[in-house]
Amino acid sequence: MKIYNTLTRTKEEFVPLEKGKVKMYACGITVSGEAHIGHGYQALIYDIMRKFLEKQGYDVTYARNYTDVDDKIIAKSRETGIPADKYAADMIEKIDKIMAEFDVGEPTLWLKATENIGNIIDFIQKLIDGGHAYSAKNGDVYFAVDSFKRYGCLSNRSVEDMLDGVRVDNNIDKRNPADFALWKSAKEGEIRWQSPWGEGRPGWHIECSAMNRTAFGDQIDIHGGGKDLIFPHHENEIAQSESLTGKQFAKYWTHNGLIKVNGQKMSKSLGNSLLLEDLLRKYTNEAVKFALLQTNYRNDINLTDGVFDEAEKHLTYFYNIIEETEEKFGKGTDRNKKIGERFDAVMSDDFNTALALSDLFGYFKEISKKLASGDSSSADDVYAIRETYSLLGLFKKDAESYLAEVQAKSGTVPNEVSLLAEKRWKAKQDRNWAEADALRAQIDALGYIIKDSKDGYTINKK
Repeated sequence: MKIYNTLTRTKEEFVPLEKGKVKMYACGITVSGEAHIGHGYQALIYDIMRKFLEKQGYDVTYARNYTDVDDKIIAKSRETGIPADKYAADMIEKIDKIMAEFDVGEPTLWLKATENIGNIIDFIQKLIDGGHAYSAKNGDVYFAVDSFKRYGCLSNRSVEDMLDGVRVDNNIDKRNPADFALWKSAKEGEIRWQSPWGEGRPGWHIECSAMNRTAFGDQIDIHGGGKDLIFPHHENEIAQSESLTGKQFAKYWTHNGLIKVNGQKMSKSLGNSLLLEDLLRKYTNEAVKFALLQTNYRNDINLTDGVFDEAEKHLTYFYNIIEETEEKFGKGTDRNKKIGERFDAVMSDDFNTALALSDLFGYFKEISKKLASGDSSSADDVYAIRETYSLLGLFKKDAESYLAEVQAKSGTVPNEVSLLAEKRWKAKQDRNWAEADALRAQIDALGYIIKDSKDGYTINKK
């Protein structure tokens, strides 16, 4: 199988450091606020990667972290009056609950910065001893960027370009404006730990390097995160870890794209953040996943108006066919191996979920034809789809239960009307105008109006 490596900017054949085993780490959530759709997407992508690697026979140890101490959390603590450690713990509990509802698998290891303070201090001291870091008069400790000659290897930028691209803290105690904090001396009222340099707390970047080394040792196979972390976070991780060990830190660097909402970057300042909890009140978790996975994971996702409604329509159509098939022919026995083989081939090319989902439309079109002709092998096709696509978090539910959940969340359109609308939409795509008109009349007789648009259709009660 091939994986795109951000470090080399090419797709590479995946060969782990140790035969048959994979050590994988993905940067998790900084718990300064509630989980939004970007957090859910990143967790979903790396859960899928882990599961597909396991499907290929690898023994995967997968670690994720929670950043539970940083500047944003301290700011929230001041704003709310809740101690920083309690604020972070409460937020983690809430996020865990939402992620369970989103149905993303647990990693092998959960890591937290506050549970690794001793490891972080030890890491920093070794960097100082090796000439890669220095302590300032005020108790801060900085990494000396000049001491690591490969600095910029991941983002492919020079130090000068980096300084132009980010806001730099020109602290007079820094030797170089590009040097970054490993340890921050405590200010009044801040959470703090004792260290050789005085009371303080770790910088953001050192947390992941230290937790990685504690969990896995000097090297890992795959390091992942959103592409917004390439610089400075992951660039700084490489500098810290490789300066300490003298070894390549991660063999493959993977980065998922970012979420945009109607063409704009999602941010609190723009007021367009989509909280995962809010989406799951309105849509099934499978519909949210389906909408996200239609884009290659390395590309940004533009969530336009109606994208989740459209995903729910597709899944409703699929589940109606599943329900009809299983009622007529039972659960199937998975004699159709081609579906699984095709899925493996597609996902082996850098986890191409977009192509895997596009295949579903052809599969269900064929199943519909088999149903109409009384071909019982349609049940085997459904079984194969369920077994195969569950890896993406899809088709895991009983069809009747899923359709009832959709109806309950929408609160408007009965399953019977949804099914007729999907059949009409298919008839229109097949240019079967007579059948489309007849189905519209049936929908009308049930008290609903269907309106077409360039993006699909809407159903409203009369």
